[in-house]
Amino acid sequence: MCNRFQGMRPPSIMSGVPYRPWSFEMKVHEGAEATVSKGEWLGKPAILKVRKPKGYRNPDLDSRLTKSRMAVEARALSRLQRANFPSPSLLYVDQQDSSIIISEIEGFPLFEVMVNGNLEEGALSRVGGTIRRLHENGVSHGDLTTHNIMIGTDGEIFLIDFGLAKISPELENLGQDLQVLNECLTASHSEYSEAIEKVVEGYISSSTSAPEVPSSSDVTQRFDEIRNRVRYLG
Repeated sequence: MCNRFQGMRPPSIMSGVPYRPWSFEMKVHEGAEATVSKGEWLGKPAILKVRKPKGYRNPDLDSRLTKSRMAVEARALSRLQRANFPSPSLLYVDQQDSSIIISEIEGFPLFEVMVNGNLEEGALSRVGGTIRRLHENGVSHGDLTTHNIMIGTDGEIFLIDFGLAKISPELENLGQDLQVLNECLTASHSEYSEAIEKVVEGYISSSTSAPEVPSSSDVTQRFDEIRNRVRYLG
């Protein structure tokens, strides 16, 4: 857990009153899970995410679940940061306020790039390679949609939003990452008919010898099994 800035609490999003060292700029997303704002942390571009309480849950249970999820997200980001993985850097966590501050990634969501027809040759293969690198670092994403994949200004692929991540995931979790992305590509980007195949090609070709995690062939085989199950049940 990151507590280097203990006592320097970020503001509540709804208060609209900035506290140093966080400086509020604008709200960028109001979702069911969290409110996301853009601003600066210690003078550098940053993102503040504040998780929302679930009114339908027992308050104590909701608090425990929120803290547990935030702890996993922070651990995942810290692990990836140490591995120099292309993801946001963890800057601050406050479990009392259910808030987390991360560095801002400069670039565009893959969703936007694909919808606007600006996808470069080889980009989806690089996406697959980045996903494999994530898995080889012992992390599954849990919500791998084209909204949570960024293409940086230099073409580098970044993954964001690790709120549903798992540390030391099972083979099923890794295959499910590919299936979630497959469902997103099918539903939102059907004009790219071979998109998931290009992702899988990049996933396999970028594999290295990482004996502590399932092989790329095992993961893609499990992905095929999950995809076939979904088709059968559908």
